[in-house]
Amino acid sequence: MLILSQTVQIPDSEIELTAVRAQGPGGQNVNKVSSAIHLRFDVVNSSLPEFYKERLLNLSDQRISKEGIIIIKAQQFRTQQQNREDALNRLILLIKSAVAQTKKRKATKPTKASKKRRLDAKTKRGQTKNLRKAVSRDD
Repeated sequence: MLILSQTVQIPDSEIELTAVRAQGPGGQNVNKVSSAIHLRFDVVNSSLPEFYKERLLNLSDQRISKEGIIIIKAQQFRTQQQNREDALNRLILLIKSAVAQTKKRKATKPTKASKKRRLDAKTKRGQTKNLRKAVSRDD
């Protein structure tokens, strides 16, 4: 049972974990041992609340297919158990990030003091540049 919050849980039967061989360097071990984990989670047919499903399916994430299946490949660690835990943690993070409420931005105006500081800085910069000009001789 994968626990997302106090009210939302995912049964193990809805998460498909498959052991596969990892890619990349690793010597003989990489050719013999299936230590990488493929995690597949069908969002559409899951027991998640509708709100969770909508938010997940609206995400533009490469790990979510058009059919609504989340596919995560974990192969960072040498052991199958660590990769399994990593894949499940990444699934939890993905679901929680999709459901997280973002704060609304409040529009603010610059203060009078900040406007004055900005204009003073511009004036000072202009004076500095004026001093760099070539001196004209009116003889």
